[in-house]
Amino acid sequence: MTDNVTRAGTPYQDAIRNNVWMHMSPHQALFNGGEAPVIVRGEGHHIFDDKGKKYLDGLAGLFTVQVGHGREQIAKAMYDQTLKLPFMPLWSYAHPQAIEVSERLASYAPGDLNRVFLTSGGGDSVESAMKLAKNYFKLVGKPGKHKIISRATAYHGTPHGALSVTSLPGLREQFAPLVPGAHKVPNTNFYRAPEHLAHDEKAFGRWAADRIGEAIEFEGADSVAAVFLEPVQNSGGCFPPPPGYFERVREICDEYDVLLVSDETICAYGRIGDMFACNDFGYVPDIITSAKGITSGYAPLGAMIASDRLFEPFGPGGDETFYHGYTFGGHPVACAAAMANFDVFEEEKLNDHVHENAAAFKFTLEKLKDLPIVGDVRGEGFFYGIELVKDKDTKESFTEEESERILKNFVSAKMYDSGLYCRADDRGDPVIQLSPPLTVGQNEFDEMEQIIRGVLQEAWTMF
Repeated sequence: MTDNVTRAGTPYQDAIRNNVWMHMSPHQALFNGGEAPVIVRGEGHHIFDDKGKKYLDGLAGLFTVQVGHGREQIAKAMYDQTLKLPFMPLWSYAHPQAIEVSERLASYAPGDLNRVFLTSGGGDSVESAMKLAKNYFKLVGKPGKHKIISRATAYHGTPHGALSVTSLPGLREQFAPLVPGAHKVPNTNFYRAPEHLAHDEKAFGRWAADRIGEAIEFEGADSVAAVFLEPVQNSGGCFPPPPGYFERVREICDEYDVLLVSDETICAYGRIGDMFACNDFGYVPDIITSAKGITSGYAPLGAMIASDRLFEPFGPGGDETFYHGYTFGGHPVACAAAMANFDVFEEEKLNDHVHENAAAFKFTLEKLKDLPIVGDVRGEGFFYGIELVKDKDTKESFTEEESERILKNFVSAKMYDSGLYCRADDRGDPVIQLSPPLTVGQNEFDEMEQIIRGVLQEAWTMF
């Protein structure tokens, strides 16, 4: 039946309508003649649908498939591990694959971030970091420190605790009340900086960082446990940190004894360049949360990596237990996929490839700024957002109705029809996001730019 469905395509749609509850997806159009795209195969940096059409994977699945699709080396490692040990939890036991991947992650991490807590994904990693921050301060005699600070428009996952750290009302309201004690500060969108800072990126960065210190003082330093920040903020459209931003945030966190959590669910594993993006931007956090590219999506896995200091109450100098875990956290097959994934990184020097080609990617995308609908092109490494505006001079954005009509109903579908899988996002101001596999080069940069150019030129005529 699978072969017949794959060839014909259409039987899939009935099953989708009747059985599949897709994630983050409105289903109403599917009951009015619409169809959900069905992707059946991936090869390198391309994906193929059930009708045989080929697309450039401009989003690496979902900021995930770093080494590209169809790597036999990773598949074989997973197969071999399945025959050897298909499952074993890390609940008071260990297995070689979890040991090896933990050791390797610690070698990539900066400073004394040597303690690796393996999870099932990014949201689990954020949830783990929240629980560790609160638990740690209770154990060192500061039980009042429980509040979490994050940035406006930020996304940190969908578990109930992580959703509290997330700053998108549209994702939060239907699940309220959320975990209390989460507070928001301005993000680092220099394109939308206050007028008095609009021409000085470093001053803007200092201003944005100081808002974190201000929030800690307002809430009371004895009540704030952690600050959660992405190196490059995803939601809202790839906001890179201004010069000096993280240096100042680190100072603030040290001053008030607040943990700095670098949420690298998207930014780790070569997306910005280094294995961990905090290394690219020159800061050492207290905790790194990660997932996605850790296996290039070949299996679900995440990691919370903490400093030795945070492990002390649970280590040889203490007598406490961190009562937290996941059935599939550190799954042996997923760990085998991660190790094979890291082997590909090192054999093909993918981190160097991103560092060496990031400027070319940026230069190619910035050509789009000659279009009247493109207000800003921003990002780092192989992670970029293109903000769409109604008026370039005033930076006026689209109304909600215009964004729905142009971004969701036209641009997103037209990109896909034109052979580019990417993301049109209006969770902040309307943006197109690009996060291709780390294997792409100038030919793919040009292809993305040309497809986007054609679609946006057509979109502009819709006004």
